Amino acid sequence: MRILAIETSCDDTGIAILEVTGTKNPSFKVLSNIIASQVELGEKYGGVYPIMAKRAHEENLPLTLETALSQAKISLKNIDLIAVTNGPGLEPCLWVGVNFAKNLSSSWNIPIVPVNHIESHILVNWLPTHENPKSENRNPKIEFPAIALVVSGGHTQIILVKKIGQYKILGETRDDAAGECFDKCAKILGLGYPGGPIISQLATKLVGCPTPHQLPRPMINTKDYDFSFSGLKTAVLYAWPTFAKSFGEAMQKNAQATMAAEIQQAIIDVLIKKTIKAIKDYKAKSLILGGGVSANQELRKQFKNKLEEELPHVELIVPKPALSTDNGLMVAVAGYFNKKNTVSWKKIQANGNLRISK
Repeated sequence: MRILAIETSCDDTGIAILEVTGTKNPSFKVLSNIIASQVELGEKYGGVYPIMAKRAHEENLPLTLETALSQAKISLKNIDLIAVTNGPGLEPCLWVGVNFAKNLSSSWNIPIVPVNHIESHILVNWLPTHENPKSENRNPKIEFPAIALVVSGGHTQIILVKKIGQYKILGETRDDAAGECFDKCAKILGLGYPGGPIISQLATKLVGCPTPHQLPRPMINTKDYDFSFSGLKTAVLYAWPTFAKSFGEAMQKNAQATMAAEIQQAIIDVLIKKTIKAIKDYKAKSLILGGGVSANQELRKQFKNKLEEELPHVELIVPKPALSTDNGLMVAVAGYFNKKNTVSWKKIQANGNLRISK
């Protein structure tokens, strides 16, 4: 089976082609995985604006498709299934991808399946984990029940994965997502966009060093699995002017790095505390990370250390950093596992608030 996948939930235009063989133990071969990034647009305006992102998707999709097909050395007549993200995400952006997929499905008479964006971030972990994969069985280490932490610019959720296709949201952010908090805090510190990678890079210089300013860890001790990061952002907003002034003009880079390290650690502390609680409460055998923030190397390192220390029997499953952020390949994998859920192209609708629980 050859799957063409389309991802336009936010500001990355992703198209991938995946070849799958076998059924009980499917093997995956990546034929192409093309991403047209809008990072430069985001840098220019300091964030993602849905209408501008929508227009960029409209411009990028035809060329991205052409590049993906060329790299895979096939044509649309060789495609067996189209998978497209229909939510959650920015609805104007989602509609661009959905309509593009619907046109391809109707014109080429190819079956189409809608895919949940959050589920895609989870299921991408069934791809081979080594570099430049050609063909390999899905990751055999993923045992159920599993806890998935999907953390990105738009979502922060802890999900109980009973098995593929059976999910329950245990907790989520009540306001800002962790990635959004990174971006807004970076803006307060006078850094660029996207904020997460910049803060991470700065914080690397001070990992393990004590920081003179202690930021709050919102909701870290509540008995639920929910998050709240708006208070952390507000704390940074009020603390930064005085903190920066204390370093003096000549030491502003040091001030930014120090505050960046504290922001990163505050977010990591809350994510780890809540997720470990869920793993223990539900006796999970695996922890699956997904979403753009899961590319953060310090987050991965501290999760690994925490599991080795407290839950050595729990396997940590993380995608390659390039597959943590939005891409078409994750949609293709989710499309494969949802291949029985094909619908008429006429019935697919975008839903910015689509939920994963099934």
